[in-house]
Amino acid sequence: MLTKKQHELLVFINDRLSETGVSPSFDEMKEALDLRSKSGIHRLITALEERGFIRRLPHRARALEVLKMPEGVKADTTPAPAQRGFKPAVVDGDFKRRRAQAAPAPAARPADPGSVDLPVLGRIAAGTPIEAIQHEVDRYNAPEALIGKGDHYILEVQGESMINAGIQDGDYVIIKRCSDAENGAIVVALVDDEEATLKRLRRKGASIALEAANPAFETRIYGPDRVAVQGKLVGLMRRYN
Repeated sequence: MLTKKQHELLVFINDRLSETGVSPSFDEMKEALDLRSKSGIHRLITALEERGFIRRLPHRARALEVLKMPEGVKADTTPAPAQRGFKPAVVDGDFKRRRAQAAPAPAARPADPGSVDLPVLGRIAAGTPIEAIQHEVDRYNAPEALIGKGDHYILEVQGESMINAGIQDGDYVIIKRCSDAENGAIVVALVDDEEATLKRLRRKGASIALEAANPAFETRIYGPDRVAVQGKLVGLMRRYN
C-alpha cells in the first residue's frame, strides 16, 4: 500500500508524462506536493522505485518511467492543487472524516471487561523513517491499566532499531496523542512533515536528536523546526504464535 504522498507523486508523474512525455523536475514535484525540500522528493521516488511503481531510465536526466499504477487508479485522478500539501493523518486527522473518505472502518469489537477499544492506525518504522499512518486498519482491545486520560491509538512496529528498549519488530505500541514530551521519552516523531518514526527524543541545545535503541542504527539530529511530536509511548502489546 502506498502512502498518501507516494500516491500523490506517482499520479502527478504519470499525469505529466501523459501530457508532455517528459518527467517533471524535482522542483516541479516539490512545488506540486508542497514540500520544503527536494530531499523529500528523492525519498518518495526511491520508495516508489523499490515498490516497483516507477523506474529511472539510465543515462538520461529527469527520466522516469511509470511501470504500474495502484489497483483501481486511473491516470486522470491527479488531485486538484487545493488538495495538495496535506499532512499525514496521524498529525491532526479526524477519525470520522477519515472513515468517510477511506474504506469503511472495521467494526468495533466488544470491549472486554478491563479493556479499552482503540484504533490501529497502521505501521510505524523503528528504523529508517517512513511515512506511516494512513487510516484506521483495525481495532484492538488494550488493557485499561495501560491507558490513562487522553486520546490513544495503536501502531504496529516495523524494524529493530528499538530492540534494546524492549520494542521488537511486529509489536503493537500504544501511543498517547500529544504534541510534546519530556526529554528521553519514546515518541512518534514526524520529520519534515513527511515521515514518521518511533524513537527516543533527546533535546540537545537548539537541536533535537531521535535516538535509536540499537547500536546498529545511528542517531539522527535535526533542527527544532523539522521535528513534530505526534504521540508518546505508554504501552506495548506482543503477540506470541
